[in-house]
Amino acid sequence: MSTTARRSPLTDWTVVVPVVALVALVFSWGRDLPGFAVALVALCLAGAVLAAVHHAEVVAHRVGEPFGSLVLAVAVTVIEVALIVTLMADGGDKTASLARDTVFAAVMITCNGIVGLSLLVGALRNRVAVFNPEGSGAALATVATLATLSLVLPTFTTSKPGPEFSTAQLTFAAVASLALYGLFVAVQTVRHRSYFLPVDTGQGSGSGEEYAEPPTARAALISLGLLLVALVAVVGDAKAVSPTIERAVAAAGLPQAVVGVIIALLVLAPETLAAVRAARRDRVQTSLNLAYGSAIASIGLTIPAIALASIWLSGPLLLGLGPIHMVLLALTVVVSALTIVPGRATLLQGGVHIVLLAAYLFLAVSP
Repeated sequence: MSTTARRSPLTDWTVVVPVVALVALVFSWGRDLPGFAVALVALCLAGAVLAAVHHAEVVAHRVGEPFGSLVLAVAVTVIEVALIVTLMADGGDKTASLARDTVFAAVMITCNGIVGLSLLVGALRNRVAVFNPEGSGAALATVATLATLSLVLPTFTTSKPGPEFSTAQLTFAAVASLALYGLFVAVQTVRHRSYFLPVDTGQGSGSGEEYAEPPTARAALISLGLLLVALVAVVGDAKAVSPTIERAVAAAGLPQAVVGVIIALLVLAPETLAAVRAARRDRVQTSLNLAYGSAIASIGLTIPAIALASIWLSGPLLLGLGPIHMVLLALTVVVSALTIVPGRATLLQGGVHIVLLAAYLFLAVSP
């Protein structure tokens, strides 16, 4: 990995951009920004996304798979959770459904958008994208269970009116989510680690990246620190531009849920780019690890955090999905199972997932 194993000088853009984006966050936090300032923050946001992908690849090359995918997925999700809790604390009743909207958007983007793009890139390169059905199937089963327990059941429970959990039900969902997340991580990294390693197709990327010496421990630690800085800048800058997004959404007469979709798209941009780059190197399993791992972390960490935050947050906490979203979730699970079981996918499967994401985005704008 010649581009990531080398030590970056202090003037390297992958060092400078995250710092600049963090400075932009400091000066824009809590302020009503004019148009030119929003454009500058958005530019810093894009640069921080690219820097985050670079540093994630350095760390991944040092620790290997599936730990590399886990580092990026957990780091992004932890900061995403902090963003959701911050917005809910500031927004009052109008953000009652923000956690649901953002988490569901993350599930649809990862399970359809990232998976679909990765399969398309992998199939374009080798005609057939190859991966481990054992590991990917286990991850998909975990996503489906977490999504149903946390986002579907609240619509049908009767202890509390509306698509809400009672305190006892929310506590159970939080504990179950944490338990499932911990079990999945143990299986992925210890018990059945081989199920989550890239499949050797004998094709190779032709770039020599797979055989390059891994970065030193010092370089990896520096990249880990810069990765966290970049991710804080990504999520913080996304929050800084969110008032402008909210005003634009309201002016266009779009549903409030669109805000959650846009924020999820911005926050998941580093994982999307990292997954596509892995697929281009014929490592589709790494791409699927990123996609499903992010979905699992998004639910498994967000629900417990929201349950804990609900102690001091005022107002209702709406978690249950509506009929349209439940249909899309069910269709996503069925199609994903049919995609994963063979362990091989063509352009068709990638295209189907992209169409599902397009349907979700269209219905979010025009429900």
